[in-house]
Amino acid sequence: MDPRDTPGYRLHRALSNLNSIDIEQLDAPDRERIVEATTLLEQVGLLTRPGASEKANPKAES
Repeated sequence: MDPRDTPGYRLHRALSNLNSIDIEQLDAPDRERIVEATTLLEQVGLLTRPGASEKANPKAES
């Protein structure tokens, strides 16, 4: 299987592409969109790590 065909790789590429944008050259609404998208992707990245669901909600099985 191609390693580029995994959700983790795609997430990494999306974050990398967003981080490479020079937001100083954008207008305020576009800057806010880039920051929001980056934040959301980082949060998703934390949730998709192995074992993240157990750490996030330890009482899920209670």
